[in-house]
Amino acid sequence: MKITIIAGARPNFMKIAPIIEAIKKKQSEGVDIQYRLIHTGQHYDKKMSGDFFEQLGIPEPDANLEAGGGTQAEQTAAIMIRFERDLLENPTDLVLVVGDVTSTMACAITAQKLQVKVAHVEAGIRSGDWTMPEEINRLVTDSITNYFFTTSEKANENLRKNDIEEGRIFFVGNTMIDTLLKHRSNFRKPRVWDELRLSERAYIVMTLHRPANVDEEGKLRVLMDEIIQHSQGMPLVFPVHPRTAKILQKLGVSHPRLHMIEPLSYLEFNYLVERAKAVVTDSGGITEEASVMRIPCMTLRDNTERPETTTMGTNELIGTRPKAIRPAMERLFAGKWKQGGDIPLWDGRAAERIVSRLLIEFQNTEASAATAAV
Repeated sequence: MKITIIAGARPNFMKIAPIIEAIKKKQSEGVDIQYRLIHTGQHYDKKMSGDFFEQLGIPEPDANLEAGGGTQAEQTAAIMIRFERDLLENPTDLVLVVGDVTSTMACAITAQKLQVKVAHVEAGIRSGDWTMPEEINRLVTDSITNYFFTTSEKANENLRKNDIEEGRIFFVGNTMIDTLLKHRSNFRKPRVWDELRLSERAYIVMTLHRPANVDEEGKLRVLMDEIIQHSQGMPLVFPVHPRTAKILQKLGVSHPRLHMIEPLSYLEFNYLVERAKAVVTDSGGITEEASVMRIPCMTLRDNTERPETTTMGTNELIGTRPKAIRPAMERLFAGKWKQGGDIPLWDGRAAERIVSRLLIEFQNTEASAATAAV
């Protein structure tokens, strides 16, 4: 069996790393399974070259489509054109896409037009917010997917509502958590830990990048003021997204306790999260990691595509209104934040389940084709 694996942005690589490892394990057992890794080049991040691949044990991609830059439409077109060429030159039995970035949607469409089956890892998640480009990517990808690998029962329900047959939905768990659990013992102390004299449970980690929070300059300033004012003297460690950094610099936002630092590597960032008092974020993936590590997480969004982090984890949606910060901080420092619990199948074995299921489905397809030829 030949599988072409697609990744286009930093979170994608965290999700595909354990899948590649599971494939290699099957190969070591004598199973006839091969993979080809394609980096679409959608996002470039210096922390994703060199040390990032080494830290997560990801091999260098077999091809980089270098399709970054431009508008979303231009990027989608570039990915499709270049991936089509690569797919024609390197035939495969299946294209595996993960997550919900532009590369996910563009490569799924390209594969289906060439009559190549598609497997979507992290299928079925929905925010219900069509202003998010990721939501459009999810909807389109799931409308043309053959095999749906899900992270939660809620995702299963979403797919059933769209009349997806039960036999094509596979509840396997979360490959991002596979990566987290595998590397947790290897988290690496960043330089900023000693530079800022940080100590466990005595600082807050922040990440902000979504347009609803950072595009309205006046609102962003008030949001930052509220966080600073109500964080009870704790240092705020803020690895800043380049886009957000430009806006904050323009606004002149600064404070002695606000430490805006360069983006960190995967192992360094999670070292900080694991030891933090809390996380303030608008990122979906971070809510998953914080929940598994039982770190209080305040999400500055009005919706989430990962509701299991709020119903079973440590995440709470507090919305995008700056005035929501104070009561949330008061609950945190009063020790009234929820503890969270185990989330079903987030146990570090999702990738094993995915690869095993793909092999079964491929064998079934081969057997059906052989029977039809008789």
